[in-house]
Amino acid sequence: MPTRDVLTKADLAELRRSALGTADPLGVAADVAEAAEQGRLADPDDAGDALTLAAEIAEIRARPEAALRYAEQALAAYPSGDDPRAGFARALRARALFRAGGRDDEAMAELTALRPLLLGQPDAPAYVSAALDAGGRSATAETWLSEAVDTLLGERANAADKPAQAITAVDPVAELGPPDAPGVLFLLLQQRHRVRRNLNLPHDRQDDLADRLEAQLVRRAGERRDAGTDLLFWPRAELDRLLAEHPALTEVYGPDWDAHRGRLEKELVRLREAGQAGLGVFRASVDGLHAVAGRRDGDPTDAAVRAGYAAEVQARPSARIPWPPERNDACWCGSGLKYKKDCLPRSR
Repeated sequence: MPTRDVLTKADLAELRRSALGTADPLGVAADVAEAAEQGRLADPDDAGDALTLAAEIAEIRARPEAALRYAEQALAAYPSGDDPRAGFARALRARALFRAGGRDDEAMAELTALRPLLLGQPDAPAYVSAALDAGGRSATAETWLSEAVDTLLGERANAADKPAQAITAVDPVAELGPPDAPGVLFLLLQQRHRVRRNLNLPHDRQDDLADRLEAQLVRRAGERRDAGTDLLFWPRAELDRLLAEHPALTEVYGPDWDAHRGRLEKELVRLREAGQAGLGVFRASVDGLHAVAGRRDGDPTDAAVRAGYAAEVQARPSARIPWPPERNDACWCGSGLKYKKDCLPRSR
């Protein structure tokens, strides 16, 4: 898929959403990397992010040599290795090193250097634990996440002059943070909970806290959706599969992709007119919904299961697609058309 002569932030965001669905994802990665290397970015400061995107695509497509090359180019493009944006590139480098074989010690050294970020960078629990998972070190991920949670709970206990175990009764609203930016403790607990489930470890007090905070997030999400729309966006292939497997959800998400996008666009317009800012939709998948249904021993069509899945997706910054794009920018739905020619008219 050829990219534009000059890539904007919106172009990079669109490619992050759509690249893996193209016929040649690795070609997209090469084009993005070339644009960064040739100075064909609207904002030169985006070079590190563009190369990180190329590394992510190559790593997902199991091309460790290309992923390693792009990740190292990304790190060279950031002002310093301490740049907050560089953490994900370093985690991708570690994943590529694991895949390359025989370089596990280098990968672990990279991730060990990232470990302090677990205490303060919201995305770090997800990308550090994912890298450890990729290297077959999920047990290490559980240890690191547990110790980070203990540290934060201990800090809260000291600040409140209470025993540490009492802080498991934290204020859910304070720990969740703003609706579009969940707090670090919540994100740590969420990733720890995920890793422990995958390791088949018994439920403990911190898992209970993770469940309690997630339930609060579900409630808050419900309070924000006075029209009942959960703002989950199902890409075309995912919606086709969802409706084929669960026809009852036609009433919830629409009978086809055009209707689905129209419902979301109208709801977003309604929310904007009601004064809400920072709007966006959240990319969903059938496998993700089924995973939540399995953990809750429920049916994917149940409203409570869907609300729980929506809460999980909305807690992941990488799943969020900002809205609205500029009229002449690529449409948020990933169709490749300009917004003004695709979803914008659907709100009328």
